Amino acid sequence: MNSFSLETQVTQLEQGRYSANMDRSWWIISGPNGGYVAAVILRAICEEVNEPSRAPRSISLQFLRVPKEGLVEIEVVVERTGRTVSNLSARMTQNGVLLVIAIAVLAEPRESSLSFNELQGLPLLDDGTAIPAAETIEEEDLDPDREVPMRGHYEQRWVIGEHPFQPLPSGESLARTGGWLRPAGGEPIDAIALTAMTDAWLPPIFSRVREPLMVPTIDLTIHFRGLPKDPEAFCFVLFESPLAQDGYLIEHGQIFDAEGHLLVESRQLAVVV
Repeated sequence: MNSFSLETQVTQLEQGRYSANMDRSWWIISGPNGGYVAAVILRAICEEVNEPSRAPRSISLQFLRVPKEGLVEIEVVVERTGRTVSNLSARMTQNGVLLVIAIAVLAEPRESSLSFNELQGLPLLDDGTAIPAAETIEEEDLDPDREVPMRGHYEQRWVIGEHPFQPLPSGESLARTGGWLRPAGGEPIDAIALTAMTDAWLPPIFSRVREPLMVPTIDLTIHFRGLPKDPEAFCFVLFESPLAQDGYLIEHGQIFDAEGHLLVESRQLAVVV
């Protein structure tokens, strides 16, 4: 079992009840990374269904409170199961306090006469040129002081957007960033790893501001489109925040494999603190 599998491991207590340990290495400032928490919950959901042919298709989570280091419990309910689709809900608690609620869809592939995909292909750079390969870009340590332990779980290659807290003097910087990303240590990328990766990149709003700010996630929705052909290769991630209003911001995310196949789309609602 690899490191990520251990750190997102769940233990069945009884039918529909699981325990997990919130690992300190996934902390960002005051609590665990939201993508990591979502990955733990999705693992419990997959364990409850226990049918490999039923792959995660979507998960939506609302974060009510920040988990503390240590044990949490996850209650999973199969709300409905059909011939190809399972609908589930989950609740994460700690010492009886509700932390996160989630709903998910796991489903088998279905035969259909309708099939097309207009979402393929890596995005282009602002000048219209192709994204450079990950191997041609030097790795940058964006957190040399290790103030955010979670960053140590990933290898990153910055490609799109201004670096954090370095907006253009003109003020025209967009909250749009992206680059190559993969788990450190060559750990394979599956649906649960992709769940964590939707929240692993630095928030794109950091490219538009000069000073750090907190943007905790309160709602995260992920749609799964597929798995990478090479599960140990870099994926390309693109995140943007087109709207910040009334003290909240929206973040859109896409993750592609190296060949340009879309793997995941995500959408977050975050509070601007």
